[in-house]
Amino acid sequence: MIKKGIILAGGKGTRMSPLTKAVNKQLLPIYDKPLIFYPLSILMLAKIKDILIIVNKGQLHQYKKVLPDGKKLGIKITYAEQKKPKGLPDAFILGEKFINKSNVALILGDNFFYGQNLTKQLINNTRLSSGAKITLHKVVNPELFGVAKVNSSKKVVAIKEKPKKFISDLAITGLYFFDNKVVKYAKELKPSKRGELEIVDLIKKYKKNNKLTADLIGRGGAWLDTGSIEDFYKTSSFVSAIENRQGFKIACLEEIALNNAWIKKNSIREAIKFYGNCEYSVYLKKLIS
Repeated sequence: MIKKGIILAGGKGTRMSPLTKAVNKQLLPIYDKPLIFYPLSILMLAKIKDILIIVNKGQLHQYKKVLPDGKKLGIKITYAEQKKPKGLPDAFILGEKFINKSNVALILGDNFFYGQNLTKQLINNTRLSSGAKITLHKVVNPELFGVAKVNSSKKVVAIKEKPKKFISDLAITGLYFFDNKVVKYAKELKPSKRGELEIVDLIKKYKKNNKLTADLIGRGGAWLDTGSIEDFYKTSSFVSAIENRQGFKIACLEEIALNNAWIKKNSIREAIKFYGNCEYSVYLKKLIS
């Protein structure tokens, strides 16, 4: 069972410079909320209450200004600072004490997920007892992503980073579920030519031991990587369209906490004070009226 989650919100955000010179990308707005709300909401939907957020050195106070205190959401949020980006598996080395003897989920701070059956899928993935599970999404341009080929029982049979020849159109997204061996495996990795530890090398260790499975986000779901300006605004437009058409908010942290029975209506009233006079507060008022 997975009860701990890590959000890797470090990185330089160079593809979005000069916007990211002063502010971390995860604190920029996706429509009406900071980007960091979206990966945090995914872990909360998966019923994960113990969360470590890894941030760049010197940016901790910015996150604490934007994010409500974990207690106000009925969860525990701890932070770790990353001196410099060393690749995704570094999250497990930095988070070794946090992980301790537990299994763990990892979500990248700039990944956006949405789907009708998503909550059910997430909770199902947290039932992982051993091995690793990656989350895949069908794409039209697999040559731009790390891709995985799976067999009929969702076992991963091949992984290729930005394949020149077609092997699969299933991109590896930034959401992963690991057993406790992940810390040991991460420590064994050698940096790639880029000078970073690679997530593909980490999941290949599980594949080698026949312990790597996949979960697919189906046709009704969406995965968007907000790494570039263009993708950032596409994601913003997507959220705007859905929220304005359907009248509910994506990644409303307090609503998820309330639905999970982690907080009571009084906490929502406190949240309204915290956010002040804004659309988000108007939505929170509707939840308790």
